Amino acid sequence: MNDLIFIQPVFHEKLWGGRRLESDYGYELPDGLVGECWAISAHPNGDCHIVGGAWDGCTLSELWADHRELFGGLEGEQFPLLIKILDAQDDLSIQVHPNDDYAYEHENGSLGKRECWYILDAKEGGDIVVGQRAQDRDEFAQMVDEGRWDDLLNKVPIARGDFFQIDPGTVHAILGGTLVLETQQSSDVTYRVYDFDRRQPDGSLRELHIAQALDVVDFSVKAPESGTVTAPEVDGVTHLVETPNYAVDRVVVAPDAPVTYAQPWPFLNVSVVEGSGSVTAGGTTFELPKGTHFIAPVDSGDLAFAGDMQLIVSHV
Repeated sequence: MNDLIFIQPVFHEKLWGGRRLESDYGYELPDGLVGECWAISAHPNGDCHIVGGAWDGCTLSELWADHRELFGGLEGEQFPLLIKILDAQDDLSIQVHPNDDYAYEHENGSLGKRECWYILDAKEGGDIVVGQRAQDRDEFAQMVDEGRWDDLLNKVPIARGDFFQIDPGTVHAILGGTLVLETQQSSDVTYRVYDFDRRQPDGSLRELHIAQALDVVDFSVKAPESGTVTAPEVDGVTHLVETPNYAVDRVVVAPDAPVTYAQPWPFLNVSVVEGSGSVTAGGTTFELPKGTHFIAPVDSGDLAFAGDMQLIVSHV
């Protein structure tokens, strides 16, 4: 069975979250401040269920474990990627992620966390943190200890449609008023450097991880000045990034410009982030409202998109 695999997202309440995932995407949210939509995930902290088709009701981790042929026989204990939509009503913590080797050794065999951000929306005059200015571990530790955040952190102005690659070891934070689609390795390891001294509902401070952060910050990372996408759009497709863990494209479908997207990969992750339309694969057509997420398995054939919509597509 190589039909498209439609995914039911999992939602996570966050101190910094809001309700835009409900108002902008029509998702049915739990009560409270919801910061994260885990849209395509087989991670134990948010294992998505399949909706409809032959695998209805299965979790993505079960599909990965029992039907690896759908994913081209890829090796690995866990589905390698995780797709999220983040609603940052408030600032996220200043944080950094480890690479595979460090995470495997120090975080119970976890993958590291390479990620990238496509800016779905940003407030007027909004910015984010990508990169830092310390030259070495000692200077970083001193600046953190002295609370010299303006000196330490590299802030970048953002606008809708910007894109940022965040490699392991890069200090970063999504700041308030920003909506982001994140493509990342399937990892939930985050080392917080600073959390603005915020209190949780029970009055406690969230844990910081300064020692681990000092271990993993990559002081050779060059901080970006802009997230403006300069890659050309070819037949509706803009190639945003290619890394050792994933490649990511933006696909723009217009009423007078349908797009056929080739599928030679072990699988594709597809998210409809703007507008709506349809996709035809293997002779079957599926409607795609905004906020739909699906996986095209290895033998689904090329994807024929029609309508008026924007998609983010990723593969290993």
